[in-house]
Amino acid sequence: MTIQPSDSILIIDFGSQVTQLIARRVREAGVYSEIAPFNSAEEAFRRMQPKGIILSGGPASTTAEGSPRAPQCVFDSGLPILGICYGQQVMMMQLGGLVEGGGEGGGEFGRAFVEVQKSCTLFDGLWNAGEKHQVWMSHGDKVTRIAPGFQVVATSEGAPFAFIADEARKYYGIQFHPEVVHTPDGAKLISHFAHQVCGLAGDWTMAEFRATKIAEIREQVGAGRVICGLSGGVDSSVAAILIHEAIGDQLTCVFVDHGLLRMNEREQVETLFRDHYNIPLVVVDAEARFMAGLQGVSDPEKKRKFIGGEFINVFEEEAKKIGGADFLAQGTLYPDVIESVSFTGGPSVTIKSHHNVGGLPARMNMKLVEPLRELFKDEVRALGRELGLNDQFVGRHPFPGPGLAIRIPGEVSKERCDILRKADAVYLEEIRNAGLYDAIWQAFAVLLPVRTVGVMGDARTYDSVCALRAVTSTDGMTADVYPFDAAFLTRVATRIVNEVKGVNRVVYDYTSKPPGTIEWE
Repeated sequence: MTIQPSDSILIIDFGSQVTQLIARRVREAGVYSEIAPFNSAEEAFRRMQPKGIILSGGPASTTAEGSPRAPQCVFDSGLPILGICYGQQVMMMQLGGLVEGGGEGGGEFGRAFVEVQKSCTLFDGLWNAGEKHQVWMSHGDKVTRIAPGFQVVATSEGAPFAFIADEARKYYGIQFHPEVVHTPDGAKLISHFAHQVCGLAGDWTMAEFRATKIAEIREQVGAGRVICGLSGGVDSSVAAILIHEAIGDQLTCVFVDHGLLRMNEREQVETLFRDHYNIPLVVVDAEARFMAGLQGVSDPEKKRKFIGGEFINVFEEEAKKIGGADFLAQGTLYPDVIESVSFTGGPSVTIKSHHNVGGLPARMNMKLVEPLRELFKDEVRALGRELGLNDQFVGRHPFPGPGLAIRIPGEVSKERCDILRKADAVYLEEIRNAGLYDAIWQAFAVLLPVRTVGVMGDARTYDSVCALRAVTSTDGMTADVYPFDAAFLTRVATRIVNEVKGVNRVVYDYTSKPPGTIEWE
């Protein structure tokens, strides 16, 4: 049984790609939250006994037959409710209002401005009547008649009911998305809902999460044995240290050197876990088998699937060697799950699969332990600091489980991995030398399946192209390009083509997320 704080907010998911950002904003306000898809929200409501409800956006149309609805129990509960976009529309449909399909000119997308018509508890002290404020819209349908008891408190050019409120019942409906950064006051509005409307103290902390998760792990594992897969990154390391704190030597960590690691990764992991934390560690040299399996594979999804499957095979073999294990622990994070499939089985769209998401083969008699599954990257770092990890390790840039394989579009080989490893090390060294490492969310090199003609020492070369990527982000769900100056990029390019044999051209990737993903595959 999941242990959770008594003060919480339930977020009902209707399939929006940014539902997880609502949870993030609530947590930033110091309040525990959980997401449940609309079709299992009633069970979550009974279990959590929350103090407030948020209804998310979603891709469906409330005017379509069979479109998602909120369970009636939330409206019968007397609790405060905040409906966002589709959530506002579904409130109106269920409470006696009217929503009409967008059609030509019906939708509103991107930056918009709402004009405040009258005061409202949700933005008391933040917005005032007569003011205009920037928000982010993304809706096709719109409310055309509000339900009894509601009043209009703000309008936009494309949405006459952009912000509505029933103060008596503490029901609020907003057509825009406060959870995204493009609504500058959005996080404050969600904080107001948690504090001023729901009356919650906002005292949920990472220390409380740590204690809660330790109790959950002990309850789930009991006297069983756990095997934890380490990738060398922050996520799996924090998961392992948290689990070790909960169950001690019932945990054995397995680090698979699949030949797809960053420079000196293996040595760093061995030092951290064996010397510093004294956690049982098995290191598996599996480079040959992974390279053999990746030979001839160029499709990114097939690469991810193979790597994930082979990881499982290795873990299964190692579990047998230590006398069997009942659980497999992984450092799965929330953004990984969202991009692979909706976190709780809801209707959001799959972007790409992640090697550590999706459960275990039926043949394995092990269950998953994923203590970080509800956390964002910066929350994992906060938990790492809470667990005593130093800032140099906790602040490392994210590194994907499939490693360099998804930074080598096309076929992967040991030779290409060695080239990329060296180029990546040069790039990161220059970033650190420039004092930019902590200002960047993630930076890495990509070895392209493209060869170009060059000239070096008066001789013709025909070698590979290396692309450089660097982005800023807070949670990995959206990202902007880091604006290096030309002198820095020139310096990095010069070093790479001079020091890394096999590369004669360097380019910089200026694509944000969306439309691109952070990783290339």
